[in-house]
Amino acid sequence: MFAQSKRIIAILSAAALLGIGATAALAQEHSHAAHAHHAKETPQLTLNNGNKWETDANLRQAMDRIRDALSAELHAIHTGKATAEQYRALAMKTNDQIAFMVKNCKLEPKADEMLHLVLADIIAAADAMSGKDIGEARKGAEKIAAALENYGIYFAHPCWHGVMSAH
Repeated sequence: MFAQSKRIIAILSAAALLGIGATAALAQEHSHAAHAHHAKETPQLTLNNGNKWETDANLRQAMDRIRDALSAELHAIHTGKATAEQYRALAMKTNDQIAFMVKNCKLEPKADEMLHLVLADIIAAADAMSGKDIGEARKGAEKIAAALENYGIYFAHPCWHGVMSAH
């Protein structure tokens, strides 16, 4: 993951400098990767021969922080009282944790591949929350909640609970 992480950091840095959204930059990179691997179908989340994928401490810490940040805003989101500023702050906290994962997470390649499927949803959701459209921001928050549920289904994270199962 180290070489791939360095490439993702470089892409995100270039995207930030050019004012391009992180999702667009990563999508382009993933598109190139798909062509390089001659992917015939969209990858799907799967278990590791019936078991959850192993995680490392950095991944678990970042996912806990994303879940906790979303959980702190759930009441406002569910009652329709979350402001655009709250959604943008949540998106920023989420993106900070994504950057932390990219820099620090060390997974075996197949687990990393599966994690990227979860992270793609989280990154797209954070982008949706960064805009001014409250409806899209709310959908972004819901997408993060669903991605966190998927993370719990497919990844070994002791004592994990998503935001949906916490309430």
